[in-house]
Amino acid sequence: MQVIAAPIPGEATGLIGGYIYGPVLGTIYSTIGLTIGSWLAFVLARYFGLPLVEKAVNPGIIQKYDYFLEHRGLFVSFLLFLIPGFPKDYLCYIMGLSHMITWHFLVISTVGRILGTILLSVSGSCARNNQYAGLLIIAGISCIFIIVAYFYRDRLLEILKRKHAASENSQKPDNQSQ
Repeated sequence: MQVIAAPIPGEATGLIGGYIYGPVLGTIYSTIGLTIGSWLAFVLARYFGLPLVEKAVNPGIIQKYDYFLEHRGLFVSFLLFLIPGFPKDYLCYIMGLSHMITWHFLVISTVGRILGTILLSVSGSCARNNQYAGLLIIAGISCIFIIVAYFYRDRLLEILKRKHAASENSQKPDNQSQ
């Protein structure tokens, strides 16, 4: 339900899973839940289309990521799922509007989330076992990645856009040589 009702922070449910079930079972249960929830958001968007997605996701966000999902869908989608703190739940809805095959989506969303899920489960387990040094180390590393991703997200997307445009231009046949 956390993915479908995106205002519920996924980080909180991941920490709780690790706290209650430990790092291994917390990761397994969270991964199963995230995969099912992601699939449901994807299917709902595919079935109900843009009117539903615009209710769940700000239209500006949809427009921002539409270009990349259309032109570099698999690669960029996977990268976005890897970024800690990125709104992956919204991305599931947006990807439901694309032409992406469902099983590609499931692999990308599950594999892309696994590192973050492991970190959250381990963090929850550290909190339960009063291992605050481990918790602070994981939190510190995660914060660094989140801050870097946050401040450089637009620049990274622009670089990817330019590289894609350059590769498209280099693949066009040269009509002048004929």
